[in-house]
Amino acid sequence: MCGIVGYIGDKEVTEVLIEGLSRLEYRGYDSSGIAVYDQGEVHVRKYKGRLSILADHLKEETLTGVVGIGHTRWATHGEPSDRNAHPHTNVSGNIAVIHNGIIENYMKIKEWLIEEKGIEFKSETDSEIIAHLVDHYYEGDLLKAVYKAIDKMEGAYAIGVICKDEPDKIVAVRKDSPLIVGLGEGENFIASDIPALLKYTRKMYLIENDEVVLLTKEGVTIFNELGQKMDREVFHVTWDAEAAEKEGYEHFMKKEIHEQPKGISETLLRRLDNEDNIVLDGIKITKEDLENINKIYIVACGTAYHAGLVGRYAIEKFAKIPVEVDVASEFRYRDPFVDDKTLFIAISQSGETLDTLAALREAKRKGARILSVVNVVGSSVARESDDVFYTWAGPEIAVASTKAYTTQLVAMYLIALHMATTKGVMDQAKYKEVIAELKTMPDKVKSMLENLNEIQFLADAQFNNESVFFMGRGVDVHVAHEGSLKLKEISYINSFAIAAGELKHGTIALIEDGTLVIALATQDHLYDKMLSNIQEVRARGAYVVGVAKEGNKEIEKTADVVLYVPETMDELTPILSVIPLQLVAYYISVARGCDVDKPKNLAKSVTVE
Repeated sequence: MCGIVGYIGDKEVTEVLIEGLSRLEYRGYDSSGIAVYDQGEVHVRKYKGRLSILADHLKEETLTGVVGIGHTRWATHGEPSDRNAHPHTNVSGNIAVIHNGIIENYMKIKEWLIEEKGIEFKSETDSEIIAHLVDHYYEGDLLKAVYKAIDKMEGAYAIGVICKDEPDKIVAVRKDSPLIVGLGEGENFIASDIPALLKYTRKMYLIENDEVVLLTKEGVTIFNELGQKMDREVFHVTWDAEAAEKEGYEHFMKKEIHEQPKGISETLLRRLDNEDNIVLDGIKITKEDLENINKIYIVACGTAYHAGLVGRYAIEKFAKIPVEVDVASEFRYRDPFVDDKTLFIAISQSGETLDTLAALREAKRKGARILSVVNVVGSSVARESDDVFYTWAGPEIAVASTKAYTTQLVAMYLIALHMATTKGVMDQAKYKEVIAELKTMPDKVKSMLENLNEIQFLADAQFNNESVFFMGRGVDVHVAHEGSLKLKEISYINSFAIAAGELKHGTIALIEDGTLVIALATQDHLYDKMLSNIQEVRARGAYVVGVAKEGNKEIEKTADVVLYVPETMDELTPILSVIPLQLVAYYISVARGCDVDKPKNLAKSVTVE
């Protein structure tokens, strides 16, 4: 969601803020702005649209301050506009605030500020009340004023505050929205994500929930909600800043699709010893623990939810344990049955997804054991879990997730196999067979990425289609949902996925001449049934793109185009079958002239409910 950057030191602050915000563009935003202390005043510049608009305006003036805060906004309260963009200020303009999250009781506070203080609000946002609230409590100590303000606020937020009367400090707060501190020599930083700061430092503090941070150029002090100072170990970032660059690819999404062989290999091989035994350093689940578990929930959002659906299939297939998969935003509102015999598996690329975090905390409060699958080391989901499986996808910048998904699949297969062998319900022959096949996946994915002409031709022929159906049976249905999500995310085409057996229960009424149907038929035991379903939609005029294993040529008699994936066991096909769907979505988006990496209205890390 929103991006936050703050700096205090000796560098030209506008350059640091624009550079940091540019590294957070992947999070999704609709406006940007900065507040800089310069020559005795707080100067705010903010504009609707891309960061380049703000950067171009700043080239025309000379703000020479060395302390400031910057923000990219993803609209929640109020339309995208200059006045709703951050930073927001109090009436006199001597206090400026940036905010990521939602203040749930903002309307109550706003009404009080209007009635009791006579304040005229400049924006429609919930965030503006923070500046006025801090101003209300300000008596010469910014830190104390922020503490009093957040005591009145309910919701999720990461905020940064500067004040004209105390230009030697930045105050920041974290509650359920990500916040990190970067440590330098004679300078310090805040940001909502690590890439914003990698040009300047690799030494970070990971700020915990309900902590308040005081930054000066000389140092950083972290306080808990009671105002007590907190010790914190420095987190050293080891991955390269270059990993977040395009490296010659036209888009981050295309680069990340092509990085999947490496991500799959890293996630897999780091968990296997010399004899191909699974070694899960961050997971300490014993046979006794598994025998004590009577319920497994997998909870996630979006693409991670689709990985969870495949994870359920793998755990039930290999480990013979029943599993429920839930959308995180619904989980805690249906009062699920959770106790100390529940294993709760959270899946999140960023590890900061607020709905997933909230569901995790609810399950933990009820006694569940928490196992998380995340891509970001030290993220909130990881820190609040009992067991952690880190995927090794590397930084994922494009909003539409690709390599995070396939590495999550590998993670779930390994967790399922680990459970199966720990329980003793899978013999060594079957285990070795599955592991051996998993080890072929990087090369098989790589082979699929070497000849893309057919997919490009398909995209050029079909990009004007405004309604697309995905269908499949068995585990193919879950991949169909992910393929549909990719297409709608970045091309804005109205697409959805169904179980092929449900065609006759309503959906087939929508099939007409030229309707694009993408039919997954990778499951050998369901292959003939899928051919029948393809014939059903073809008979009503659909244009069918089939996805099948190499060698299953019968599908060519019923589908208009067939995209083949390498031969593999049915259980592992999702790792391969999603690749052509990612590529179809990518090339259709390009053909439609869409902003592939930054689709409208979407954000990479969803830190609001």
